[in-house]
Amino acid sequence: MINVLEMLEDTTDKYGSKPAFADGMMQVTYSETVALAQKIGSSLAADGIVRRAVAVLLPKGVTELVSFFGVVYSGNFYVPIDTEMPVERVLLIFQTLNPIRVIVDQKTCGVDLGRYNDLKTRYEEMIAREKNMALLDRIRKNAIDTDPVYALFTSGSTGVPKGVIVCHRSIIDYAGWCVSTFDLSAETVFGNQTPFYFSMSVLDIYATIRSGAALFVIPKALFTFPMNLIEFLNENRINTVYWVPSALCLITKFNMLSAVELPYLKKILFAGEVMPTKHLNLWRKYLPDALYANLFGPTEITDIGIYYIVNREFRDDEPIPIGNACRNVDVFVLDEDGQPITEPGIAGELYYRGTYLAHGYYNNWDKTNEAYVQNPLNTAYPEIVYKSGDLVQWNVFGELVYVSRKDFQIKHMGYRIELGEIENAAGAFSEVDRCAAVYDSQHDDIVLFYEGKRCEEEKLKEFVKNKLPIYMVPQKLQKIARLPLNENGKIDRKTLQMRLVQ
Repeated sequence: MINVLEMLEDTTDKYGSKPAFADGMMQVTYSETVALAQKIGSSLAADGIVRRAVAVLLPKGVTELVSFFGVVYSGNFYVPIDTEMPVERVLLIFQTLNPIRVIVDQKTCGVDLGRYNDLKTRYEEMIAREKNMALLDRIRKNAIDTDPVYALFTSGSTGVPKGVIVCHRSIIDYAGWCVSTFDLSAETVFGNQTPFYFSMSVLDIYATIRSGAALFVIPKALFTFPMNLIEFLNENRINTVYWVPSALCLITKFNMLSAVELPYLKKILFAGEVMPTKHLNLWRKYLPDALYANLFGPTEITDIGIYYIVNREFRDDEPIPIGNACRNVDVFVLDEDGQPITEPGIAGELYYRGTYLAHGYYNNWDKTNEAYVQNPLNTAYPEIVYKSGDLVQWNVFGELVYVSRKDFQIKHMGYRIELGEIENAAGAFSEVDRCAAVYDSQHDDIVLFYEGKRCEEEKLKEFVKNKLPIYMVPQKLQKIARLPLNENGKIDRKTLQMRLVQ
């Protein structure tokens, strides 16, 4: 198998009339998914361009999923764009991406994309056209497993988002591991929570088409109303979820598990941020027979490289391990001198190697070369590994435990965020002289310290809201007469961090 479309087509041969994707507004079978995607692919392929970016600016749901596969049929790679993202950030991504097309629909076609407006192509028009199977077959014949499938844009430390580019081989390998490890099948019903521009969705999408499962896109609004959320899970007989811990904690926070049963839910996977053990213990109390798994990994290795299936009891104050490497993935931990750490309790930086590794950052060689490096333990031949910036340590069970980030990147609300990007956005406000963002891990808040005598907090917050996605907007803004500096003349972030506990 060299192309992700083979997974979709093989499953369609077996379960063509079975529902594949649903979003509350519409539902498509596997056969309908392929037919629609081939029409989209034929439309895009008419340009005669391959291995280039096609931006998908559609509301989260079935049409977006169908469009992804349509882009892949055309021999290009898709880039999900959040419809709620400020246009200024979209244009910043497009400067790096230089897409050949932007897929829109009736709801998003009015978004002003400036000089990229001419690239818009309507979903409704593409699916109304005929398939050109001869053209699609020629494209497939020339495709290889290292061709790109998608690029997901993550926060960048310089204020410029980074596009992680992932190929067929990585996804096929990862999806196969997911299906076999968690025993997924045509009986599996996923309840999708994460946005499609977030790497956790890769498991939902590709494990679904690999196994013949069904994927229900849960309306975002339900995560504000836990009772309605549980009703949705039960009505659709969802038996498998892969959510950020914040979503799982929403249900336990309001004591929903003691009031309403979840008879169908059997597999609960989580990733993206630290799972509070107290909340996990509540889930295990009320659903003792379910499988629970802590998955860990960055977008740069497709999605996950390490996992832990919960197999013992934990105190509320004990951390949940992130576990050990997935099949066909190798991880190692190095100290500051580049020496391997194998004994328990000593923190070091986590490295990954294997086929899950992404190609790097699209059109960003400097950042790619910083993160994807020659294996420091191998001087005999070229071998690229991913230098994660995550600090981890081994425990006495031989499992890895997450400690923190090595740099200024944080995990907040399930997203990996570069604090530098927040500073870049806030610093662009005319009345801000200088600013620094720090993370208050105790309260899970992003705090922005800023200088500026005439700067009004509400105006600054409104300005930042128009620059950044909602999950990156600081929860607290604090004016300061002068930002502290260290001996090198740089902002003293340690001093700012200390102010949080005073």
